[in-house]
This record gives sequence, structure tokens and C-alpha cells, in this order.
Amino acid sequence: MKIFTCLGEIMRRTCRYAIFGWLVAGGLAYAQTPFNSQFDHFSTGWPLEGSHRNADCSACHVGGIFAGTPRECTVCHSQAGLVKATPKTTNHILTTDQCQDCHNELNWSPVWRVDHFQTIGSCSNCHNGSIATGKTPDHIASGNNCEDCHNSTSWVPARFDHASFTGNCFSCHNGSIAQGKGPGHINSSNVCEDCHRTSAWEPVLRVDHTQVNGACSTCHNGNIAEGKSPDHITSSDNCDDCHTTNAWVPAVFDHANVAPGSCSSCHNGSIATGKHPQHIVTTAECDTCHTTIAWLPASFDHANITGSCASCHNGSMATGTPSGHFVTSQDCNACHSTNAWQPLLFRHMSAAYPGDHRQQLACTDCHGGNSDVVTWPAPAYQPDCAACHAGDFRPGPHKKYENPDAFYTVSELRDCSGACHVYTSSALTTIKENRPGPQHRVNSNGFD
Repeated sequence: MKIFTCLGEIMRRTCRYAIFGWLVAGGLAYAQTPFNSQFDHFSTGWPLEGSHRNADCSACHVGGIFAGTPRECTVCHSQAGLVKATPKTTNHILTTDQCQDCHNELNWSPVWRVDHFQTIGSCSNCHNGSIATGKTPDHIASGNNCEDCHNSTSWVPARFDHASFTGNCFSCHNGSIAQGKGPGHINSSNVCEDCHRTSAWEPVLRVDHTQVNGACSTCHNGNIAEGKSPDHITSSDNCDDCHTTNAWVPAVFDHANVAPGSCSSCHNGSIATGKHPQHIVTTAECDTCHTTIAWLPASFDHANITGSCASCHNGSMATGTPSGHFVTSQDCNACHSTNAWQPLLFRHMSAAYPGDHRQQLACTDCHGGNSDVVTWPAPAYQPDCAACHAGDFRPGPHKKYENPDAFYTVSELRDCSGACHVYTSSALTTIKENRPGPQHRVNSNGFD
């Protein structure tokens, strides 16, 4: 009783707790049955509830240590904890470590509720028909994002989210599972989503004509949908010959459905557009130049015109030579064609023309005065290449003979496309190197 003498001033129940700690520290054996202590655990700020009341003190206060005893469930209820309390099983659903949100202190199992805020992963990890209720056999075709329609408060009723739906609309909207086409619905396919939207069945978002069956006039009859107006041109009921499903107007007129007759019977300036005051004088029918696809542009037929090009292409009746045009006395058709004003079709016919160069030259590159007259940079050498390229000549590569070395002059090699030889001496009797022509070609990609 020496111990109690030393602890005489300590409260009785505290003394009992100290004796227990001493016994544990001394390695004395203790019963595995719940410790029937009168210690008021509430005074520690951690009252024992449920099954914790029956736990042996040493189960939590390992080694008789009281200070710093953990109070969080997961510190004790873990695989590697110092306190050997029941941990999460290996097949436990994926959750956070807030055990108390699903379990209570009275019994570890059964679980008194599942707090979905503590679960980790998608709903279908548990709601797969095995761990928890999953999709029923008659569930609509959808993804596994349960939360798109259901909530954790109650499985039903569900809020339908079309974003998770994997089938087509008609698989549900067939008049049985969900609302389908009504008796007055237009004749169409069953691809609902091409006209309706998931946010609201009505009003219709748009009418996709590719899903409509039958002729246009079955709907566009002035009753179901807009039809022909009173002043509509006389035609058949094939609306799509002129109109498109993108827009009722503008229409692309299809002459194939118009009663036979000449163009001018309609295109007289009253019923339809006719010849304007500046129209070229002609007695030909409209389709000689115009087509039924479009009034403009017109494909002008010069075969019905007499006289020279300049009689019309004078800048008044038709496009003429603009300011800065090449000065020439030749007629328009020397460069232009009746098919198109451009590109130019002029071809040099003169024997003095050296040929088409390797790059596209503008007329003014040679005709500096913008006229028929050629402006030669070195007129003394015309019509040879040197007349233009005398300034480009370099003696170095053009050796004439050796011993001593001498070089050709530009005058000697004025025809760049000719041949040249390298002689052994100034006697010019023995050829050391024969360079047959042409050494340079005007149409070569390189200067060789």
C-alpha cells in the first residue's frame, strides 16, 4: 500500500488509472476482458460511446501511454496503425478516411448509411448490380455516369440527361417508352434529333429536309407549310427544281419546268429582265449569249458580230484599250481572243526574235517605250543576244587561246547560243578544247 501512500492526494479514480499504467509498464499480465474502470472518460474531452465503452484501456493506450492518444478513426482503424483496431477491408469501396460518416461506434457493421460525399470514383464503381443497385435490364441505353440523371439523395425519381444517352432518340421516343411522333407529324424518318432538341421537344429547332419523305408540295401546299404565292410563275409542283431547303428565297430558276417558248417571251423587261438600254445591238435570241442557269455572266458569241474588234471594244460599247496600253496598230485579236480578254495570246513571228526566255518577261522588258519598237540596250549588236546582254558578259570564263592566255570579247561572242573553241596559241590553228554550241540557251533554267 506504499503506492497509495505516495499518491494519497490524488483522486481515487485517477489513482486507479495510474495503477493500471504501472501494471502495464511493469509487464504484468492483464485480462483481455473489458476493463471495468470507474474512470470518467468524459473528463478527457473524449467520451467513450458505443463499442468503445467495452474496449480494454490498453487497446487504445498502448504501453500505458495516455497523452497524445489519437482521436481520429483512421489512426487506429488502419492496416499499419499502432493500435490494432479493425481496419478497412481490401474489398472496401473507394472512400475517404472519414469512417464516422458511414459507420457508428455501436457496431462497425452493418453500415448505418453511405455518405456519397466520402466516396471516390464514379457511381458505377459501386452501382454495378453487385456491390450496389445498378442499371436494371430495361434501363435505357446510356453511359455509366449515373450522376448525370440520379442523385445521391434518392435513386428515383431521376432527372434525364440526354448527354449520357448512347442510343438514338427513336429507341425511347417511340410512343411507348417516351413521347413519339404524333398523328399529324409530317412524313419523315425516325431521326428525331435532326429536327428536335433535347432541351425541349417543341418548338422544333429546325426542319431537316433530308429526313422528310415525299415531294415538297406534300407540305409546301399553303396549309402545312408555305406554298406557291398567287403571282408565282406558272410551273410544276417540283419546288426543289428552283428552291432549296436552306432558304425559300432566293430561288434558282429552273427553265426545264417552264412552258416552251422563246426567252424573249418572258425576258421582255416586263415579266422578267430583258435587254437594258446599253445592250449591244443584236437580233439574236437571248440564249445565244445567256444561259438558263444565270443571266450573268453572259457567254458572248462573236460569231453574230461583224466588223473588227475595235468597232465594239472602243471603251464605250465594250472594254477598250486602257490608258497605258501597249501602243500598236494591230487589231485586238492579235493578242486577245473572243473567249476571254485575258490572258494575252500574242506570239512573236519575227525571225529576229530569239525565243521565249526561261523566265516570264513583261513586254516592256524589251519594248522599253511600251510600243512595237524594241529598245536595245546595246543596239550595235542587234539582233544578237549581246544587244541586250552585253553588260552581262564576263571575259573570264570565255578563254580564246593560251600561251599567253587571251579571252574572247563580247563582240566575238555576241551570239551567246553559238559555239566557241579554246586554241593552244594565238595562231588559232590548233583547237585545244572544242565547245560545241549552244553554250547558252534562252529557255534554260540555268545560263548554260
